[in-house]
Amino acid sequence: MIFPIPRVCFHNHYTINPAVYNRGMIELQRCTRQEVWDDYILDNGGHPLQLWGWGQVKSAHGWVADRVLGYDDEKIVAAAQILTKKLPFPFRAISYVPRGPLGEQGTGEEFLFALGNYAKREHHSVVLSVEPDNAEFPIFNGWKKSNNTILPAATISLNLEQSESDLLATMAKKTRQYIRKSAAENITIKTVRNRLDLEKCLEVYHQTSHRAGFGLHDDQYYYDVFSLMGDHSPVFAAYVDDQPVAFLWLAVSLDTSYELYGGMNDMGAQLRANYALKWHAIRKTKEWGLKHYDFGGLIEDGVSNFKRSWTDHDTVLAGTFDMSLSPLYGLWSGLLPTAKKTVQRLKSLRK
Repeated sequence: MIFPIPRVCFHNHYTINPAVYNRGMIELQRCTRQEVWDDYILDNGGHPLQLWGWGQVKSAHGWVADRVLGYDDEKIVAAAQILTKKLPFPFRAISYVPRGPLGEQGTGEEFLFALGNYAKREHHSVVLSVEPDNAEFPIFNGWKKSNNTILPAATISLNLEQSESDLLATMAKKTRQYIRKSAAENITIKTVRNRLDLEKCLEVYHQTSHRAGFGLHDDQYYYDVFSLMGDHSPVFAAYVDDQPVAFLWLAVSLDTSYELYGGMNDMGAQLRANYALKWHAIRKTKEWGLKHYDFGGLIEDGVSNFKRSWTDHDTVLAGTFDMSLSPLYGLWSGLLPTAKKTVQRLKSLRK
């Protein structure tokens, strides 16, 4: 179902230039029908993190998901899945649009202001942050580029509309060699179909986490991704003697494949199973007709060096943009980096 949201009123200090638009004011409506939402996201090249199932996952783990459509008369012209997280007093909440919003050309400024007002009114959020799935994003009046990122802007993104030979040609020579070498090992690559096989992959993930020193969600989070994202979140695993030695977990829309999680155990590392596995995932999503394969971000570590070996250039997205919704925004944006470091330090002490 789609419920109308009262037409927003822009704050007095924001200026909207009516000459920018050849349309009436965009009306926001909250969408509560999964098929309506996903049809729009998929048909218009949206990112998998804007799909209904991803919002369900986040809603099961401490967030609130709002799916908001922008209408011009009776036509949908924009959409944004807003994730909101409660914060300690006095900040109340933050709202966030992962790899969105999505909209027709010319709707951006008006729709973004409407989203900001929605987040302020419905959730009393201190800020609305958006991280668009684009290399360029105009900074509209009332918005600012933020250094407080959630998803990294730098990533590796392969153009799947190239031929396989072209994809191979841009890889480092050793990457091509390791793909061939790992493919020659006694490795079988399968799609994970059930919870029992996923449980075995999560055992590999725990080993990877312990070895590399990064934190994980609780296992139920990953089971929820598996069930709630369904066909939009395939998991591929490399097996030796019917036991997974490496896995790679994706989120997919009609255009984009996005790496969520991955790991390998000691045997998988010895066999370089991650090379055969990633090449399998790239070829499979290309076969499905997807256009982009996103490696899920670069954070300047050993894994990022591995990712960079798959092509000859980085892809840098526009980044994170904030709309301040409260006088407390400056305090929040200043405290956030310290809070992140504290959480990371506490996690490392629990290992």
